[in-house]
Amino acid sequence: MEEGDIMNTSKQKNTAEERQRQQAELNHKIQKNLEKIKHKLLVLSNKGGVGKSFVAVNLAACLSEDNAKIGILDADIHGPSIAKMMGFEGKKPVATSEGLTPMLVKPNLWAFSMASLLNSPDVPVIWRGPLKGIALKQFIGEVNWGKLDYLIVDSPPGTGDEPLSICQLIPELNGGIIVTTPQAIALSDSRKCVNFLRQLKIPILGIVENMSGFICPYCKKEINLFKVGGGEKSAKELNVPFLGRIPIDVNIVETSDSGTLFIKNFPDSSASKAFKEIVAKIRDNIQPRTYA
Repeated sequence: MEEGDIMNTSKQKNTAEERQRQQAELNHKIQKNLEKIKHKLLVLSNKGGVGKSFVAVNLAACLSEDNAKIGILDADIHGPSIAKMMGFEGKKPVATSEGLTPMLVKPNLWAFSMASLLNSPDVPVIWRGPLKGIALKQFIGEVNWGKLDYLIVDSPPGTGDEPLSICQLIPELNGGIIVTTPQAIALSDSRKCVNFLRQLKIPILGIVENMSGFICPYCKKEINLFKVGGGEKSAKELNVPFLGRIPIDVNIVETSDSGTLFIKNFPDSSASKAFKEIVAKIRDNIQPRTYA
């Protein structure tokens, strides 16, 4: 072996040792941050277009109404939507000695999203699984979440890299909330989420049926655009709790696009009342969990 080869081998060894040290340090930060958070919830669906992020955002907002401290983490690396829906799109997080500061959306409600790290909302994130896993670790360990009553993780659709990474990074998840719409194809996908959580031994807090009925603003009659009751039927078949139905409301699109919170702007709507009932059930069903 030549002298140059010895030096190269030494550099590789030092690089590997440095990576291990950094990994151990990040793992320590993750554990320390999670210890300050009482409850950790995962919101998921197996397909897009069911309003999962809308549900996650307004569950977080509803929980924060009772002076509970809430954090919401957007775990969707490729299609983050929390920043736009909560009104902080284009804003950059502040870095301090204690880590990145999550965005304060309203009193007692903080959020963090990949969107805040991009130069433009049109920039694609072209990453494979390992890089996404590292990013999620940093979102949990290097963001200064502080003491929270709840951390809600909004997972991207499916049962792949991101939700799997979250379940492994937060082994003491208090439970998963599955969002579906009433039609048969969405319900079939929700069953996959139930089995995903069961295989990973994550408690299932229940199924939320979103886009469940529409009250015509003119004739006041209910129109079942995507059917009604499928989520409840699916919950019974799978022997998991049914958390409730959220009806379609024309103001949902407006508030989501404008970055304002639906339940804050329309607290007396049927959808907001449904959110409050769902939150009450979550509080009743949640069980404490610790690291194994």
